[in-house]
Amino acid sequence: MPRRRVASKREVLPDPKFGSELITKFINVVMYSGKKSIAEKIVYGAFDQFLKRVEQKGQEGGDEGSEGGSRGGRTGTDYNARVIAAFNQALANVKPTVEVRSRRVGGATYQVPVEVRADRSIALGMRWLIRAARARGEKGMVVQLAHELVDAYKGHGSAVKTREDTHKMAKANQAFAHFRWN
Repeated sequence: MPRRRVASKREVLPDPKFGSELITKFINVVMYSGKKSIAEKIVYGAFDQFLKRVEQKGQEGGDEGSEGGSRGGRTGTDYNARVIAAFNQALANVKPTVEVRSRRVGGATYQVPVEVRADRSIALGMRWLIRAARARGEKGMVVQLAHELVDAYKGHGSAVKTREDTHKMAKANQAFAHFRWN
């Protein structure tokens, strides 16, 4: 906790392609050493592959109608809305709702389950997606990120496993919930 004042939240501008602040935050998490243009290329390329794979799986199952050709259109508000909706679904499958925090009581340290704030939940989900993508064996970050997003969209993969492990740990330590402080 800061002693003087609480740090103010910085506003982020919506990204130029999709107009979404959430995607801007995701680009900033992907960014390495201040190279934002490279991070944008990685994220936009991964989104193209991600949407292509998600819609391809949907058409194989027959739940998508005739989507207007095989190319699918990579410009316009329809494409943007589909990408944002698919990304939001993948992120929702990764975001945690509870986590454990260490709490020292009477010389012993307990893992106390606490609910995760909405902004922290988003940040953790993005961080876990990027970490899982970087740990994959495919060649190139665009492919790694696209495949991890597809896995997260379907509800499996390393990032979703991290969320499930976090929830399991919180469930196992539910007996210490009375040590919660705010």
